[in-house]
Amino acid sequence: MNDLAPNTLPIYLDNQASTPVDPRVLDAMLPYFTVDYGNPHSESHIYGHRAMAAIDAARAEIAASIHADPREIVFTSGATEANNLAIKGAARFARQHPAGGTVKDHVVTLATEHKCVLESCAALESDEYRVTYLPVPESGLVDLAALAAALTERTLLVSVMAAHNEIGVIQPLAEIGALCRSRGVLFHTDAAQALGKIPLDVEAMKIDLMSMSSHKLYGPKGVGALYMRRRPRVRLTPLIDGGGQERGMRSGSLPTPLCVGFGRACAVAREEMETEAARLKAMRERLRKTLAERIPGLLVNGDLEHRLPGSLNVSIPGTTAPELIEACPSIAISTGSACTSAVVEPSYVLRALGLSDERANGSVRLGLGRFTGDADIDYAADALAAAAARLRGGGVKVTTGASRTT
Repeated sequence: MNDLAPNTLPIYLDNQASTPVDPRVLDAMLPYFTVDYGNPHSESHIYGHRAMAAIDAARAEIAASIHADPREIVFTSGATEANNLAIKGAARFARQHPAGGTVKDHVVTLATEHKCVLESCAALESDEYRVTYLPVPESGLVDLAALAAALTERTLLVSVMAAHNEIGVIQPLAEIGALCRSRGVLFHTDAAQALGKIPLDVEAMKIDLMSMSSHKLYGPKGVGALYMRRRPRVRLTPLIDGGGQERGMRSGSLPTPLCVGFGRACAVAREEMETEAARLKAMRERLRKTLAERIPGLLVNGDLEHRLPGSLNVSIPGTTAPELIEACPSIAISTGSACTSAVVEPSYVLRALGLSDERANGSVRLGLGRFTGDADIDYAADALAAAAARLRGGGVKVTTGASRTT
């Protein structure tokens, strides 16, 4: 669907950070700003009824995208809130309502998880929970044997991201889910990057808790959801107190336009996932091969086979990511590095893969999306190759893409 909103310069290749709102999603949202603008929790008039009906329909679309029951979907402000609710909520409920003679106060996660998962786990540690942060190999994929060995009778929950926001690798969710279910451990996955891009089935994958985000799949910012399994039932302690909306799990008036947009985004993604994934993978591979041919020493970070269709993270020796980004103002790309004043810290994710600081510092993330076209790939390849050659002090052969102007 890249013809819906043709790219202009700078070419946008940061779709793992955020995506533009699909025009079809925006069209679905607009009436709930100006016509059906009632509070969905106002039960005394038609405005409230229409708003709640729209939210219920959106909830059903989100549930259908992961093969869940609509009653298992709790709206949140985004994946960060959903991750906090899943991890902290499960831990606090287990402490408040101990079952049997064993206290479940242990959480297992990966060293490469999103910051909001790692910080949620750190918050539990400060409250005397125990957390195991498993290392990962250079592929970025979980070591299932190490995960199995880390589980004890006190393990409450395992949290592993479905698809990585920085390196794009897809974890073996079904295998993790089967392991957790066999050991009586809850399985939570942050699926913000995976939803609508790869098939997800909470039943088949034995997922108990799943965090989701709208703005990663061409929906609006400010809304997400948490899937909470009903059978076997997952119980959480809410983080927000108030009027008891969302069946008491997340108080506060729901933003009808955002919920509607999230639901429509899920419906579009579900309908077009297969064709979109094939198109993105083909473009990603063309970009990767072109860059490898024109940039000596280029390396791909993370497993190349088990990867999101539009995701590429590469290291370009002899450069640093900030220099490369500055040298390519005509393409919008990003890095996992945190830059503060004169200090550049390598990405903690790439460090966790065992990469050297030099390689990590020379890594950039390229995220292709629904509105990326072939001309954008050609242009980006030329821009990156030319920038790498300048920074290394060499020459570069320029091809067709460089004819595009600002």
